[in-house]
Amino acid sequence: MLAKTEERKRQKGEGKKRRHPGNDGEGGDRKTRSGEEGSQGDGARKRLDALSVGYFRRVGERLGEGFDEQEEREMFVANVLTEVKGKAVVVAKDQTGSITLQRLLPLCSPEQVAEVLAELGDPAGSELKTVSCDKCGGHVVESAIRQTSRWSESSQKESPGTTEDDDEKDGCDALEAQVLSLSRVVRDNIAEFIKHVHGSHVVRTLLHVLAGCIGPPRTESRPGPKERNVVPQLTDFEVPTSFWYELKSLTEALMDNVNLSVVDSVASAVFQTMLTVCHRKRPKLCKQLLRRTTEYLTSRSAAPGVSPLLVFLKDPASSRLVETIIKLSDKSLLRDLYKNHLKGQMVDLALHSIANFPIQRLTAASAKHKMFLTLFDELIQGIESILAAGHMGVIVQLAESCAESGEKQTDLMQCLLRAFHCAEPGSRHVSCLPLFMSLLTFEVYYHSDTAEGETQPEVPLSSICYHGSRLVQALAKFKERSLLLSSLRTLTPADLLTLASDPSGSHVLQALITTSSDKGRGKILKRLEGQYAAMACSRLGSRVLEAIWNGASVSHRQGIAQELVLSESQLRSHQFARHVWSKFALSHFTHRRAHWQEIQAGESKKRKLFSDILA
Repeated sequence: MLAKTEERKRQKGEGKKRRHPGNDGEGGDRKTRSGEEGSQGDGARKRLDALSVGYFRRVGERLGEGFDEQEEREMFVANVLTEVKGKAVVVAKDQTGSITLQRLLPLCSPEQVAEVLAELGDPAGSELKTVSCDKCGGHVVESAIRQTSRWSESSQKESPGTTEDDDEKDGCDALEAQVLSLSRVVRDNIAEFIKHVHGSHVVRTLLHVLAGCIGPPRTESRPGPKERNVVPQLTDFEVPTSFWYELKSLTEALMDNVNLSVVDSVASAVFQTMLTVCHRKRPKLCKQLLRRTTEYLTSRSAAPGVSPLLVFLKDPASSRLVETIIKLSDKSLLRDLYKNHLKGQMVDLALHSIANFPIQRLTAASAKHKMFLTLFDELIQGIESILAAGHMGVIVQLAESCAESGEKQTDLMQCLLRAFHCAEPGSRHVSCLPLFMSLLTFEVYYHSDTAEGETQPEVPLSSICYHGSRLVQALAKFKERSLLLSSLRTLTPADLLTLASDPSGSHVLQALITTSSDKGRGKILKRLEGQYAAMACSRLGSRVLEAIWNGASVSHRQGIAQELVLSESQLRSHQFARHVWSKFALSHFTHRRAHWQEIQAGESKKRKLFSDILA
């Protein structure tokens, strides 16, 4: 099964975009290389005959049906492996055979997995290299070594001495030996592996297995919009001691070829995986690797007086590696990177179509340290230029870091008011929320001339964009958010309904209401009266209404329920509103109101109790 490439979501107007492989959240490009595939062309490779292809297709269908008994499953697996014996390489490099083996290996015993790996290789290791770098065979090798996570823990336990336990331990030892054998083949051919579009994924999976943390397997389906930027969850497992030593040897082999990490995007992804898994499982080793990689990047020749790191920050391949380094670095390394290489260049880098992404990572990583104050003062000088360039990710991250650190919040808010032309006169302050959400200046949004009076025309809420929503959500975490709440309270009920029903705006309304005090929340809910039924019938609005309900007092809940029961027939038949009717227990409210109020009061006391404990 072939993993599709996925494109990292970036805002409009950011120029050149960079592609990102959807495997473990690290960077690099999945690209086809005719030169690398040529030696494995269709004319030179052995193919499965039609009869065998049909057989493995039927095996795949049977695996999809599942097995009722373990004995039946074991017998089936053994029979299939008998058919694979002697032609494992040809089966693995066939698309149908590859998919079937990937589904079969999780059902195999460790000894059977070891036998498959042994058949895929040869004493010289050339055959295993060929299979690993094949577009179908690489997936089989990955699936095989991933099975170590199922058996390594049991291999570490002392055996009671039974024959069955002895067999299992022998199988685990055999699988361990095959994984180490694969790692040696990779080390002997490290440059070819990490540059190969398919072989590099075997190396990345091998790094995970040797470190003792594994993510979900790659799939042939393209991830959905909500899954594309989600970092896969890693599962830790025990590994043999030999794996720790082998991981050290493999990382040394990779560091001997660190030059490839900055010129080849596929190799860069391997180095990012190496740093990520070592940071999780071998922190001391990761610290050494980060230092050595940074020393290499900062020691290359460049123009006099210019840090070579600035060149790498602007390169599509190496900038991903720099992002990972920044994300995983400790305080001293971050301070060194900023002080010796980036200070005075932050605005220029934030304006660059590629370098602005590492700057976002640096802004996020520095939020917990004092250096954020200096970094903020430098970036704030070019905030209007950054806005004009459309690099909203930098502005959003700056706001999120201000919220996390608790510093410079007033300065950023005042700077944003000036950038959107609503700082002066003071009467424009109440317009800040629509301007921030739409990322439009006062004159553009209200179609007015700056020379006109202080009064502003009524304009229906519109043009809410993703990054505008993200910006306001970050600002809603500030200690002082009275400007945002005052602006929200000036919106008409129709605008509030538009906000609640918008894919981006609904998150803004929910953030502002849930972070308000009881008094401030009551003022907003007063403006929403008459819109609750319409909100309940909206896919997004119903979720906002539920969030409001969860944080509302008993009196506010009673007011919402009183309005909703007037539209009972509409709500109970609507695909979204019927869930609101059920969760709010509105039937109970209609027929047994006193009991309903008693239940709500009890829930309110529990919420206050838990909030006091958490505080």
